Amino acid sequence: MEVLRTEGLKKYYGSPDSPARQVKALDGVSFGVQRGEFVAVVGTSGSGKSTLLHMLGGLDRPTEGKVYVEGKDIFSLKDDALTIFRRRKIGFVFQAFNLVPVLSVYENIVLPLELDGNPVDEAYVGQVIAFLGLKDRQDSMPGQLSGGQQQRVAIARALAAKPAILLADEPTGNLDSRTSQNVVSLLKVTGQKFHQTIVMITHNEAIAQMADRIIRIEDGKISQAAAQGALAGNLGFGQLPGIGESPGTAVQKRLSGMEEPTGTAAQKQQPGVRESTGAGSQKQQPGVRGSAGDSRLGQFPGVEAPGKGRSRERGKGYAKGTE
Repeated sequence: MEVLRTEGLKKYYGSPDSPARQVKALDGVSFGVQRGEFVAVVGTSGSGKSTLLHMLGGLDRPTEGKVYVEGKDIFSLKDDALTIFRRRKIGFVFQAFNLVPVLSVYENIVLPLELDGNPVDEAYVGQVIAFLGLKDRQDSMPGQLSGGQQQRVAIARALAAKPAILLADEPTGNLDSRTSQNVVSLLKVTGQKFHQTIVMITHNEAIAQMADRIIRIEDGKISQAAAQGALAGNLGFGQLPGIGESPGTAVQKRLSGMEEPTGTAAQKQQPGVRESTGAGSQKQQPGVRGSAGDSRLGQFPGVEAPGKGRSRERGKGYAKGTE
């Protein structure tokens, strides 16, 4: 079943009265993603891959074209309805983590559910937390975590609402090479375990090879070879050598034999290599709206709060609202 589909997606910057001066960030992008598929979108800086992710997630509106998520034309929705749809159907994992520093790990993970006024599926969230090796870190604050641990919290938060699709924008950009491999491996096996569809934006070829299929974007367009691979993948031939740029069997064997991470094993670092932490982890993500309610949350684009909020005490306490 096709979960995500784009048709003739275009995003132009500049006045249409001066076509020669227009910047064509996206210029007619069309492709589909099947349920449970892990797709990597690869391109150099300025190729349009991040703009594409913003379109896929409804964070920005295209100049022309359509995006369908589970058959719904997301740009047919008004802004408020799109915000609700995005929060319920699309999970985001950003390079900058975008965790709320005044909330604990657990509170960060369930925050989108609380803001949406939905009850927390404690059993499911507990499974996600345990699988990502965060069981012993639930009461920790983001500032007490390494970069890899913070990114695992961001993945857990994206999975908590059981979205139709998970979008990852350079999820390893703030991590060292060893931790990057661990995080993407974890992202892949987590997607398999919880039956998630994942689209990951990256410029890292080694990281991209861990995906089920690679789509290459150049100058705002999908390259011809990538388009042929996408067609083959949709027809069920994505694992044939040379078609759809499917990763090798060695990667598949390594992932299939990978043990579920524990608090110690998942955090193990290569000697002399440190994960990035600090103020850089709270870098603002362009094109993403934060909360309009709580001033503590307004700086953090990974979380969208509804127009009218309310708060209630729940042990440690955290924000909750309804729309």
